[in-house]
Amino acid sequence: MRAVWLKEFGGPEVLVASDTPDPVAGPGQALVEVAFANITFVETQFRAGGFGPFKADLPMIPGNGVGGVVVSVGDGADDRLVGRRVVSGTGGSGGYAELAAVDAAGLIEVPDGVGLDSAVALLADGRTAMWLLRTAALRPGERVLVEAAAGGVGSLLVQLARAAEATVVAAAGGAHKAGVARDLGADTAVDYLLPDWTDRVRSAGGGVGVVFDGVGGAIGRSAFDLLDRGGRMLSFGMASGQWAGVSEEEAADRDATLLRGAQLTPEASRAFTADALAEAAAGRLRPLIGQRFPLERAADAHAAIQSRATVGKTLLVTGRSPAAGNPLDVS
Repeated sequence: MRAVWLKEFGGPEVLVASDTPDPVAGPGQALVEVAFANITFVETQFRAGGFGPFKADLPMIPGNGVGGVVVSVGDGADDRLVGRRVVSGTGGSGGYAELAAVDAAGLIEVPDGVGLDSAVALLADGRTAMWLLRTAALRPGERVLVEAAAGGVGSLLVQLARAAEATVVAAAGGAHKAGVARDLGADTAVDYLLPDWTDRVRSAGGGVGVVFDGVGGAIGRSAFDLLDRGGRMLSFGMASGQWAGVSEEEAADRDATLLRGAQLTPEASRAFTADALAEAAAGRLRPLIGQRFPLERAADAHAAIQSRATVGKTLLVTGRSPAAGNPLDVS
């Protein structure tokens, strides 16, 4: 099979595709013929210097999420899985490849009517977005700020918050991305690269009751300043490289709730992903797929994400891809 290897930390160019022996499904595992592999911003940070939740045991095939068809199973796994369309996490390695051996118990079957590309786009981002929505407990009419609103998670949050009858304020980096968020249903969309972006949010309707913070740093700090007394700020990412500089004391003074990062059990993770897939199957949630790169060009995919040039989700595509579904594709 073809696979992408990380043999040393560094720039995107350290990702190199090569012929690799096919993996074999071990006890309790399933072998998935991969159609699409997920790429996240955290994976670019890991590639650069080993940062993140994955084990830095080089050399390795990176990649933490795949979607495809089960072609075989190991001892102890249900052979009825063979032929099923599935998505799965890999545990942090093995995803950038044409075949991946994964824990059979962790497989999530893709519902009819949902393409594998959409399912992979929802694997991590859909789980995160559904968890954020449930945790925030949005109220109809509540004003909600979504940062990085044209990103993988942010674009889903705009749709989910809108469906929950919230008033959605989208903040994105650049006029084009703000326009994408507006097209997704945001009531107000602003460019947070402009120095007066918070003034624009206030002039459009005042403060906000909820902040979904996917950027952190100075942007996250400014977003907190927009938060009404008694509001909630849920931080799910730090594209800036750090969490928003908000202390527990400041939050307490405003009677605000701060939550940083999700600590989900494997069972909860699968449940939230399944919920996102069910929403997609019902036509209520469509992932925004902005870029697709062939497996051989994983380095280019990482470079695009790292440069902040991407919109929505970025996927790696193998040569074994079946027909796609119906995502919001802007590639």
